[in-house]
Amino acid sequence: MEGKEQLFRDKNVKPTEQLIAESLGEGYAIYQRFVETLENEGISLMDWRYYQDGKAWLSKGEYKWTTTRGTNKVKPIFWLSMWEGFFKVSFHFSEKVRRQLLSLPISDDTKERIHKAPTNGTKMKFFSVIFDVTSDVPLSDIYQIAEFRKHSI
Repeated sequence: MEGKEQLFRDKNVKPTEQLIAESLGEGYAIYQRFVETLENEGISLMDWRYYQDGKAWLSKGEYKWTTTRGTNKVKPIFWLSMWEGFFKVSFHFSEKVRRQLLSLPISDDTKERIHKAPTNGTKMKFFSVIFDVTSDVPLSDIYQIAEFRKHSI
């Protein structure tokens, strides 16, 4: 969303639930439902970490499982950042899966976003799908895409 600034940019101030609640205001209830639904699907948020390249604190949605041989595995699903009054969920995909994403049961709006997303990278081609979560509306598409990433990639 234009005009809004990314929050949690001071590397000395780690995000806490209280700071997140204060930053999101009314959007905090959406954030809580988002996190709870993800946990029910086996996706957890990692601890917040400060990234020098973006000069901000980010979290990551991760799917963790144990193989039949007992090996613990972790798959990154999305990146999470906090903004003034809302949060962003960012997915990054290999160009090879664009058609599969377009076949998911998601809104036409999201399909259009996927279709128009520019390709980045030289050797490894990828694209990003980023949701500004200001309401419950994009959540069902986010859950569909997270489920796809969890099992298909």
